[in-house]
Amino acid sequence: MNIKQLALDCRAAAQQIAVLPSVAKTGLLYAMAEALLGDSKTILTANAEDLRAAQTKGVRSALLDRLRLDETRLDDMARALRCIAELPDPVGQITRSETRPNGLRVERMRVPLGVIAMIYEARPNVTADAAALCLKAGNGVILRGGSEAIHSNRAIAAALQRALRQQGLPVTAITLLDDLRRESILELIQLSDIVDLVIPRGGEGLIRFVVEHARVPVIKHYKGVCHLYVDADADPVLAQGLLIDGKTTRPGVCNALETLLVHTNIAASFLPSAAAALLAHGVELRGDPRVCALLPQARPATDEDYAAEYLDLVLAVRVVDNLDSALAHIHQYGSDHTEVIATGNEIAAQRFVQGLRSAVVMVNASSRFSDGGELGLGAEIGISTTRLHAYGPMGAESLTIERFVVHGEGQVRHPQSAT
Repeated sequence: MNIKQLALDCRAAAQQIAVLPSVAKTGLLYAMAEALLGDSKTILTANAEDLRAAQTKGVRSALLDRLRLDETRLDDMARALRCIAELPDPVGQITRSETRPNGLRVERMRVPLGVIAMIYEARPNVTADAAALCLKAGNGVILRGGSEAIHSNRAIAAALQRALRQQGLPVTAITLLDDLRRESILELIQLSDIVDLVIPRGGEGLIRFVVEHARVPVIKHYKGVCHLYVDADADPVLAQGLLIDGKTTRPGVCNALETLLVHTNIAASFLPSAAAALLAHGVELRGDPRVCALLPQARPATDEDYAAEYLDLVLAVRVVDNLDSALAHIHQYGSDHTEVIATGNEIAAQRFVQGLRSAVVMVNASSRFSDGGELGLGAEIGISTTRLHAYGPMGAESLTIERFVVHGEGQVRHPQSAT
């Protein structure tokens, strides 16, 4: 497999996608959604093969959950493509326009990035989401999924490419790289003259490998150590609802809660009830001495526990003296992903928001909303904690950049040079 040639072919296809009218892109994304549903039996059969192989290898439950597809999840994938189709086209948008004193009209216009390399593990839905978002933004995409989802990814990519073919567009706009050697990633992420952006999505080891070896710009987040801080003025019922939803609904995803911080003034009343609810969902608790004194079921926590992304039914808990202590804890152990405060005090909420630099900050809302689909992006290609042109959940707009377009009437910089 000639990876450079595949990338060149994708770049050539991207040039055609970049100039597609909005109505054509909308039609393409709807056709892709229909292709997914039309191939549902093939895709689910392929996914079952991946699941059997993963179970044989003893893959842990969190990874199996990310890998698993069913009719409902496939419907959700198709629905995400339709949502992306209906979003405003970011390509060609004028984000700012002003007229200079010399009469020049200076605009900032969104244009595609070019070729996006998506390197990911486990989640076959990323194949569809990433392809749709890249095409919506006028880009080509090179998809390099992990070995655990190879059959699912091939089936999904084949359906999406069929939609491209039916629309008279080059199938290489969606290129699936199914060379599973680590060397294939290495070669891809060093094609700095062809690939414009790399987005790794998976375990911390994969992401660090990409960051350390890439010659192409990388947008990433290493992990999601997400916190819920229950303030002294929190509604305990509301706070418990955020806690149970954030920790137990899908513990294996990056927007799940990993640490609970509770103001000392309400710890004695809040923690026993919250712990009972967590234990009923099978959550293991690890806490500091004040937590352990209130909750005999909790194991003593270490610094490693507070820094951990468990991706499992395990929760670190700490009692803090005040809001400043909560912020200090998050600054020390957080990963700039998503933080939540439960409070009825607007001043405390504002201080929490202003005191953090995390990509997403929630006030009285579950961390599980830290997701592109839930935040109006249709789907997400990833969540960036890299402070470049995109920060937080990334949709189609984040796969474009602004360039300057200048309109004049013959103006020159030095009038005397024109004579």
